[in-house]
Amino acid sequence: MVGAHPKVMERLIETNALHTVGYGRDQFCKDARDIILNACGIENGEVYFLEGGTQANAVVIDRLLDHNDGVIAADTAHINVHEAGAIESNGHKVLALPNHDGKLKADEIRKYLEDFYNDATNHYMVRPGMVYISFPTELGTIYTKKELEDISEVCKEYNLPLYADGARLAYGLAAEGVDVTIKDIAGICDLFYIGGTKCGTLFGEAVVTRRPELLPRFVSVIKLHGATLAKGRLLGVQFATLFTDGLYEEIGKHAVKMALKLKEGFKKKGYKLYMNSPTNQQFFILPNEKIDSLKEVASFELWGPRGEKETPVRFVTDWSTDEKDVDSLIEKL
Repeated sequence: MVGAHPKVMERLIETNALHTVGYGRDQFCKDARDIILNACGIENGEVYFLEGGTQANAVVIDRLLDHNDGVIAADTAHINVHEAGAIESNGHKVLALPNHDGKLKADEIRKYLEDFYNDATNHYMVRPGMVYISFPTELGTIYTKKELEDISEVCKEYNLPLYADGARLAYGLAAEGVDVTIKDIAGICDLFYIGGTKCGTLFGEAVVTRRPELLPRFVSVIKLHGATLAKGRLLGVQFATLFTDGLYEEIGKHAVKMALKLKEGFKKKGYKLYMNSPTNQQFFILPNEKIDSLKEVASFELWGPRGEKETPVRFVTDWSTDEKDVDSLIEKL
């Protein structure tokens, strides 16, 4: 990962010597909240700033659920695979359902809930208390608006909050063929967070909700988790910059453009896709000897354990990805 987008860094430097009240009660945070709510089309919502994605997920889920409740998620979900048991450490089991290219299906969520409530012994079982999705998913895929609406309908039937992990939201919104806007996310999901760490800030995520009643005493819960940043204005400054003059959208579009160019380059060289992603994450199946040689000239990661002859890998682009570097990598294939 690189540091912050130059415009974000410039704004941090410009405001560096100012003296402001701490813990997110400053004017920068207030302005950023207003800007974000306006961008999301929310009139009476709330925005809370946290430092990282796992932290945001853990704190939000802990607030939404009773101690012995669980969260429904895809088996590939970040909270189920790559968050080191952060959710379970707070007493909340991840109730994993099969993924379909990284996504949950509304009918399978409904079936799970029907089976739970039709089981006479469910009082001895972990109660499903919410649904977690990622936009885009951990496999770089995106939900259609209809898929989101269908999942939301099931959640409403069972009075479950629908929460979206938006660590890479900018790249999902910029994907080819996407029919979802940030206002759609805000209107369909009860809560979601806007990722900054992976989308241009040094650090930071913005938890957004159109239903503040779901997060009673949330400021206290954030503090309980040790997640209150004393120099909170740093978060406000960064997010206000991201959502000024279309920077967030610009970052998403650039990264996706570079990722799709990379994908076409791999395909033309005859390499197979592991997942057909339209976002900034691109997955390929490469021979192990090619992986070893590319490690000398590029940064990427194995996606799962190394195979005997070939292994899935993931390449990720962002605001800093230079087209010349993409061309150079394709040439080295």
